[in-house]
Amino acid sequence: MPPPRMKIGELARKTGKTPRALHLYEEMGLLQPPSRTEGGFRLYGPDEVARVYWICKLQDMGFSLPQIQSLLATVHASETAPEAMTSVRELFRAKLDETRAQVMRLLQLERDLSESLAYLEGCRVCREPATPEVCNTCTSERRSDTPPSLVVGIHLSSHARKPEGATP
Repeated sequence: MPPPRMKIGELARKTGKTPRALHLYEEMGLLQPPSRTEGGFRLYGPDEVARVYWICKLQDMGFSLPQIQSLLATVHASETAPEAMTSVRELFRAKLDETRAQVMRLLQLERDLSESLAYLEGCRVCREPATPEVCNTCTSERRSDTPPSLVVGIHLSSHARKPEGATP
């Protein structure tokens, strides 16, 4: 017994995509309905559901639709399975390196934010005016000696320009 087939609306509901997005995938050759009804309606099955989820996963990883299209074209143009998978492996390896570098940047940002928030806790008890002279010489015991990198730029010097539209 063949697997149940569904029209594009049902495929859209099942995958969380719009019919328009699915039509775009078809135009780009990323998705092909295996059959049509006598009336010409596209019919999709479990393989197409899996393909749409695969496309979504690659997009989540940062691949554009043209990159996914190119990946499929490279695989289809390969003469052997090992040749095809070598291309995929190289692409995924590069994406993994890029992802790891992004994770490292995000971890550093997390540290910078945590450090800055801890430093700024000392500002809760301060009743002084927010000027470079006062903030740069703050002696609150809740503060570290050196302002964190995300805080230091606020009061670099007494000669710093005020942003446009700021009141003196």
